[in-house]
Amino acid sequence: MGEVQAYAALLRGQFRSLTSYRASFAVELLSNIGGTALDVLTVLVLFRATRTVAGFSLTEGLLIVALSSFGFALADFFVGNIDRMKDYVRTGTMDAVLVRPLAVLPQLVLMDLPVRKALRLVVSGGVLVTALRLNDIEWTAARILLLVLTPVAGAVFFASIFVLSASVAFWWIDSGEFGSAFTYGGRDFTSYPIAVYSGWFRAVFAYAMGFGFVAYQPAVALLGRTDPLGLPAWAGFVSPLAAVIAAAVAAVGWRTGIRHYRSTGS
Repeated sequence: MGEVQAYAALLRGQFRSLTSYRASFAVELLSNIGGTALDVLTVLVLFRATRTVAGFSLTEGLLIVALSSFGFALADFFVGNIDRMKDYVRTGTMDAVLVRPLAVLPQLVLMDLPVRKALRLVVSGGVLVTALRLNDIEWTAARILLLVLTPVAGAVFFASIFVLSASVAFWWIDSGEFGSAFTYGGRDFTSYPIAVYSGWFRAVFAYAMGFGFVAYQPAVALLGRTDPLGLPAWAGFVSPLAAVIAAAVAAVGWRTGIRHYRSTGS
């Protein structure tokens, strides 16, 4: 109970600091819509040049980017601030966090919960609803379950990438760009049909690292399409397993990093 009250106090303090400058908060709230808007706009521009991409129509492509964007927006809202780990290490904030009798990761998340990104969640959800309405999906119990699981699994997967990338800062403080290549780069990778990639690049990122199960394979299963890459329909239901594996790897990386951390002495 004491821990819950401590976390609630951290969250209230964060919310008060954000709302102290209301105009700035409102501007940040609106400007954060841009990320999702650009994701969708990029796909729309691409389909102006061609009727299909890797055999997928505009509405089918919109479903893929919508699943990817909504999962990423959820992860970015809850743990996205962890990509500031290099600042926490360099400024000694980690020292203060570690001496408190609370788990480290929840503290860091609640210390800087990006409430300004809340509207981005709403827009991403709206794009997903629109994509579902534009596609002629034959709804079954399995597909409804898949629709519920996919954004949650996508959020867990991207959150794991955020945490794993942040863990690198325990060894390599200026690893921000390296981490962004997997977090934001991974979001961009999952916004298109995986069939547009080829060779070792697709094999490594889509299947070995699991990015292909975030949006593409679930979208193929929802649409009832035959996967042009030859995977069976049940591959769309692998996304929760990919998320669990990613979370386990991230947990190991995070705990190893915490044990490796040396105080800045501040």
